[in-house]
Amino acid sequence: MKKFLSMLLALVMVLALAGCGGKNDAPANTPAPDANAGTDQPQEGDAAPAGDWHIGIITGTVSQSEDDLRGAEAIQAKYGEDKVKLATYPDNFTEELETTIQTIVNMSDDPLMKAIIVNQSVPGTAEAFTQIKERRPDILCIAGEAHEDLPVVGASADLVCNNDFVSRGYLIIRTAHELGCDTFVHISFPRHMSYETMSRRVAVMEEACKEFGMQFVLETAPDPTTDVGVTGAQAYVLEKAPEWIQKYGQNSAYFCTNDAHTAPLLQRLLELGGYFIEADLPSPLMGYPNALGDLDLTAEAGDFDAILAKVEKAVVDAGGEGRFGTWAYSYGYCLSAGLAQHAINVIEGNSEITDMDDVAAALQEYSPKAAWNGSGYTNADTGVKEDNVFLIYQDTYVMGNPGKFMGATDVEVPEKYYTVK
Repeated sequence: MKKFLSMLLALVMVLALAGCGGKNDAPANTPAPDANAGTDQPQEGDAAPAGDWHIGIITGTVSQSEDDLRGAEAIQAKYGEDKVKLATYPDNFTEELETTIQTIVNMSDDPLMKAIIVNQSVPGTAEAFTQIKERRPDILCIAGEAHEDLPVVGASADLVCNNDFVSRGYLIIRTAHELGCDTFVHISFPRHMSYETMSRRVAVMEEACKEFGMQFVLETAPDPTTDVGVTGAQAYVLEKAPEWIQKYGQNSAYFCTNDAHTAPLLQRLLELGGYFIEADLPSPLMGYPNALGDLDLTAEAGDFDAILAKVEKAVVDAGGEGRFGTWAYSYGYCLSAGLAQHAINVIEGNSEITDMDDVAAALQEYSPKAAWNGSGYTNADTGVKEDNVFLIYQDTYVMGNPGKFMGATDVEVPEKYYTVK
C-alpha cells in the first residue's frame, strides 16, 4: 500500500511539472483566447497596438474661426483622414452647450482614439473632458485657447495652452506707444469681459496706458453669438468705426476681442486712418483678406510666408504702411496644428505632455521664422502655478516696406503686471 501511494504521489508531481513546463515553453507573443476574434476593431478599453492611434480635433467653423479649422485640416492632410478625425462645434455655442459637449465627447467612442484637441476651447470643454476621462482615462485631453477659467479647464485637461493675455496686454500697448499712438480703443461685449483671461488683459492694458501716457477707452459692439449674428455685429462695427476714428483721432490704435469684428474694423482703419497692432488671435488671415476687398490667397494656401508677403503688399498699397500688425504665422492655425503634432509626439513616445520645450518645438514646425515666448500660468487670486497650463505668444510683425518684427518676445514684462486684475 505504501509503495502504491508513493508511486501515485510521484505521478502527480510529474504531471504538475509537465503542466508548468508547457506554459513556460510557449512563445512570448502567443495571444490569449480572444472573445472578440473575427471583429475588425478593438473593443472600448482595449490598448491600441503600438503605432496604431487616432486623434480628434474639434474647432469652430469657417465663419467663426477659420484659421483654427485650417490648422486641423493641415494635420489631417499630413497624417491622413484615417488617423486624424475632425469635427466642429456650433457657431452659437453659448446657446447649444449640450451639442458642443456631445460633439467633443463623441470623439471618445473611437476605440483607437488617443488624444482629443479642442481649439478654441469654448464653454463646455471642461465638462466634456471630465466625461471623457471618466470613460477613457487613457485619452489625452488638450485645450487650446480656453474660454473657461483656466484652473477649471486645467483640472480636467492634460494640457492647456492660451495666448499670454498678461504679457500681451502690456506688449500691445508698448508697441502702440512705439508707433506713436496716443489713444488705445478696446472693443468688446459683456460675455467676453466675463472671462478671466480677457478681463485681466483689459486691466493690464489700462495700467500700461498709464505707464506710457496714453488714453485708454472702452467701446462695445454686439456679441455675434446673440440674435444679431455675425452679419449684424459686423454691420455695427462698419457703421460705428468712422465715428470712433473721428472722435479719437488718427493716432488711435484699436483692438477687438472677437474675430468677426476684425475685418470690418480693419476695413475702416485702412480707409480712414488709425492703427491696429494685432488681433485678439493674430494672423495675416485674420480679417485682412476681407478688409482688403476679398484678397485672393488661393495659390498661397498653407504657405504663411507667401500669405504674409501678399497681405503686406496689399496693406502698403492701400496706404497702411507702418500702421498694421499681426503675427507672421496664424495663432489659430499654429495652435491647432502644433498641439495636434505635440499630441502625436507624446503618443509615439518622443515628447512629454507638459514639457514647455516640447510644446514650443511642435509649434515651431508651423512658424519657422518667428520667435515665441511663454510661461506657466499663475492664478492671480491664489498665487498657485498650474503645471499643465501654459501662456504663449509670438513676436509682433508690423507691415511696411520692408516690414519688421518688433522684438516683443525679447521684452521683459514688468513683474507688477502679473498681479494686475
